[in-house]
Amino acid sequence: MPTPSMEDYIEQIYILIEEKGYARVSDIAEALSVHPSSVTKMVQKLDKDEYLVYEKYRGLVLTAKGKKIGKRLVYRHELLEQFMRIIGVDEENIYRDVEGIEHHLSWNAIDRIGDLVQYFQEDPERIQELRNVQKQNEQNIE
Repeated sequence: MPTPSMEDYIEQIYILIEEKGYARVSDIAEALSVHPSSVTKMVQKLDKDEYLVYEKYRGLVLTAKGKKIGKRLVYRHELLEQFMRIIGVDEENIYRDVEGIEHHLSWNAIDRIGDLVQYFQEDPERIQELRNVQKQNEQNIE
């Protein structure tokens, strides 16, 4: 299994390739706010571990293994963002909160969160009921 740092790189490379058709070291560095030399080191490690194929000065391509994991990591991130919105987390906190927890949850926990998100999305009244409970709880605290 990839480390949390490797996951961040794989996820970002997957997103860049989906959006632009390619991922350059400079694009990855900019997206992750790291130095290009750090990207090069990680890309070489990801190549060694067969998540991608990297040729110096020519670019990189995700392997089937890298694409599968990249797709799953993007799904995890998007699912957790949906979950945070459903439970009423303030929009300005969502990205940071997801980044803080996504690497620490098991795939079993992710699947259960997916079930919960689906439950709420199937009937928007359920979300409204949750909002009503949250308002009541906030009023009880005051």
